[in-house]
Amino acid sequence: MENQHPEPFFTNDAVVFGILMVMLAVIFKTSSSDHPGWKKFYKVVPTVMLCYFLPSLLNTFGLVDGEASRVYFVASRYLLPACLVLLTLSIDLKEIIKLGPKALIMFAAATIGIIIGGPLAILIVSAISPETVGGIGADAVWRGMSTIAGSWIGGSANQAAMFTQWEPSADLYSISITVDIIVAEIVLVALLLGVAKEKEINKFFKADNRPIESLKTKMEAYAASIARNPSLADYVVILGIGFGITGASHWLSDIIAPFLEHNFPQLDKFGLTSKFFWIVVIATTAGIILSFTRLRQYEGAGASKIGSLFIYILVASIGMQMNVLSIFDNLGFFFVGFIWMSIHVLILIITAKIIKAPYFYLAVGSTANVGGAASAPVVAAAFHPSLATVGVLLAVLGYALGTYGALFCTILMQYASGN
Repeated sequence: MENQHPEPFFTNDAVVFGILMVMLAVIFKTSSSDHPGWKKFYKVVPTVMLCYFLPSLLNTFGLVDGEASRVYFVASRYLLPACLVLLTLSIDLKEIIKLGPKALIMFAAATIGIIIGGPLAILIVSAISPETVGGIGADAVWRGMSTIAGSWIGGSANQAAMFTQWEPSADLYSISITVDIIVAEIVLVALLLGVAKEKEINKFFKADNRPIESLKTKMEAYAASIARNPSLADYVVILGIGFGITGASHWLSDIIAPFLEHNFPQLDKFGLTSKFFWIVVIATTAGIILSFTRLRQYEGAGASKIGSLFIYILVASIGMQMNVLSIFDNLGFFFVGFIWMSIHVLILIITAKIIKAPYFYLAVGSTANVGGAASAPVVAAAFHPSLATVGVLLAVLGYALGTYGALFCTILMQYASGN
């Protein structure tokens, strides 16, 4: 790229990784600070945006070569599948079922809104400005939108999976990340503002909010039952689970992908002959299966926290490949994102009105998809601190479905784009 130095200042990946970890440490230390200045700052600037943006400056100003570095490769092949296992490990289907059908219906409506919103947005914009949603090869807009689908259905891990699966160009991905974060944050702010108007909104939906009050009591008891002070043995077992399944996923993908490529080459256009695709799917599926075993108790020792740490390392390594100056190259992409999100919101409102769902289910159902584990607990806790776990449970369900949903959405977007 024109604005990158031919020879980066830092070429040793150990140094690069150290810089990324220091950046993450500073971001999370300041974001958890009680200092009024930092609190005001992080009300405006989301933490995850900084985790992308600050590392991107290293690449933009030629301090590192994001494409040449192997940090992203290691993070995507080792940390990504491990974090998918640890996040899906904590799924408690019994508790999700106890939330009642309306919670799951709203979650499903949010997911469907994203899946069909992407291709519909492409069709709408293509009628007005075809070049905005065009492009060929790595610059095909649908490839960048696939990463948004991964983020809005599941989270950063699913987004990274789509990035590696469909391989959009670095410039296109930079735009996609920016559209993803800015549009999602606008919706998050709107949902949080709606909490203050909860009674009025519930009246509009003709919703009975008493089940939510009962749920608050249940969630307080649930949160207390799983919490414990983790030991070193707990951490070692958690890592053993995550990386053990990661190893098994690599082994099985080395068998499945070549078999499909040899016997069913027509599946290549859907990415089903990719080893990485099968690594992600196997890891996710294994995590879901393990959630039915006693290993799920390790959530109380911090399994999802370790999984989240892996996500942010991955996010930083992806950000390191971005060129922030490229976000000005295609402002029309933002228009696509807003149409996409508008379809998602419209489907949620219509569904809530039909089934008379409380606003709580709409807000958490949306952020469990669009915001993931980073935002859903925040929105749920805005209603009551004890309900944060509800956001986590649905967000983890989003992680489990994110890869599958984003893949289906991307295939629809391919067709909508004429590819």
